[in-house]
Amino acid sequence: MTAGRSNGERAQSSVIGVAILLGITVLALGALTASIGLAVENGAAAADASRVTDGLDSALRPVEVTGSHVGRIQATDGTLRTVPRTVRLLNDSATVARVEADALVYESGSHRVTFLAGAIVRGDGPGARMARDPPVVASSGGDVLVVGVARLDESAAMSLAGHPVELRTNVSHARRQLPDDEYRLAVETTTPAAWRDYFERLGATVTSRDLDGDGTESVVATFPGERTLYLVVHDLGLEVGR
Repeated sequence: MTAGRSNGERAQSSVIGVAILLGITVLALGALTASIGLAVENGAAAADASRVTDGLDSALRPVEVTGSHVGRIQATDGTLRTVPRTVRLLNDSATVARVEADALVYESGSHRVTFLAGAIVRGDGPGARMARDPPVVASSGGDVLVVGVARLDESAAMSLAGHPVELRTNVSHARRQLPDDEYRLAVETTTPAAWRDYFERLGATVTSRDLDGDGTESVVATFPGERTLYLVVHDLGLEVGR
């Protein structure tokens, strides 16, 4: 009887062990499948962000284009919308120029592509980088500052979901010369690091401030010395549609 019970217990233990091993295997396969799915999804989102970056770079050319221009962007997923953004020029005592530039933003998961004031910023997760630099130039001699600002003049919100989106622009340019002074350029943005890096490469001292109390900080670049400033507003007259 003792031997019989021992054999039965061993058989029962073997069955339980096999069941546990099968359960562990199923859980491991499920976790592997989920991780593969996430990797595939993230890869597709990254590919979409790359296509949108290229599309925006081709469709929105504020400096090179005058008059009508048509471009397209397309992605398998994600949203496209405009958000309010302001670009300001300041001297020591006041705001000397203000442009309601606004931004065109594509988002899909953790991937984000933003066209703002002529620059294109690509964000992947917590980081962001300039995919196209803004049309802002500081002379090496330190006596001239050229600030180009692209203005959208459009309000849009839509899902891409594989459908191509047409970006029509009718570009005009207005140039204004400001007198010699010490100037600061403030760009309202949610990706300050990319703008900070660019302005520091131009030799500016950079800080961040919420200038209008709306919760979105501006990157404020202070350019040393008195400079003649040329402000060029590139009005895109953007229309977004299918």
